[in-house]
Order: sequence, then C-alpha cells, then structure tokens
Amino acid sequence: MKTLYIARHAKSSWDDLRVSDHDRDLLPVGKKRTKKIARWLNEHNIFPDRIISSTAARAYKTACQLAQGMGFPEEKIEKEAAFYNADTEETMEVIYALPDTVEKVMVVGHNPGFTDLVNLFLDWEHQVDNLPTSAVAAIRFETNKWEELDLAEQRVEFLITPKMVKEGEGLG
Repeated sequence: MKTLYIARHAKSSWDDLRVSDHDRDLLPVGKKRTKKIARWLNEHNIFPDRIISSTAARAYKTACQLAQGMGFPEEKIEKEAAFYNADTEETMEVIYALPDTVEKVMVVGHNPGFTDLVNLFLDWEHQVDNLPTSAVAAIRFETNKWEELDLAEQRVEFLITPKMVKEGEGLG
C-alpha cells in the first residue's frame, strides 16, 4: 500500500510587490489555518515517511508548519524545484521515482497543478474547482510500487480544508 498526501501551501501575501512570487511569505491567517490542519492530521495519526515541498517560500514554510504539527523532523523536509509551477505530469514524475521503501509521502505545492493532481484521483462528480490553501487530500493505492500508481486500485481517504476543521478542535 502507498499513500499520497497532497497539500496546497497556506494563504500567502501579495502586499510587497518587490518580493518575487517565489519568495512570498505566509499571511498570519494562512499560518493559523495550517496550524488547524496540522492538529487535525496529528489527531488522526497522519505521519508520512517523507515530506517533499516546492522550493517556494510559502510552500516550504507550510511544509514546516505541517511537519511540526505532525511531529515530523523539519530538517528532513525535502525541497523539489520541479513542484514550483509544476503540472500534474511533472509532479507525478517525482512521485513515480520515489523508492518503494517509502510507504507514505506528503507533497506540498501550488495551484493550478495541485488541484489538477487531486482531481486526477477524484470521481468526476467529486472534482474540486480549486484546492483551497492549506487543504490536504489523501489517496491510498493498492500497490507496493510508486511507479505503478496508474495501474493500482485507489481510494480517496480524505480531503480536509481549514473550513472543515471546527474552531478549537485540536490537541489538548
């Protein structure tokens, strides 16, 4: 079995037009929403073997926040340049290349590519127009090889957004 967690970066700032798109920071509301999602993931015993993030600041900072909430060592987060402005095919190439010893991986990136990636695994009637910021989807595949995901039976385990997590729900 393989599990793919697809996470979109948190809400980011457009306030300073001198900052490049790649270097944009997270907004406080984005950090707050990601913290809610991280708590939810922790409470549901979600712990990937690997976290791979886009190199963009907003994605990497989101990955760090998610990792912290799940108890994943931040220093083990991998950065993947291909995830910045990646389409589905480019993202899947990275996933197909994972070693089969990895059972669960979380990828953190951007729209529109990550909405397309999630929709690749959703039934037509459940497709999403837009994967919201800080949202995480989980897809489980009946295979032992990442390169065989396309051939594997799959099941969407969950799609969680900050709006779905009740205020105050979380640890402690």
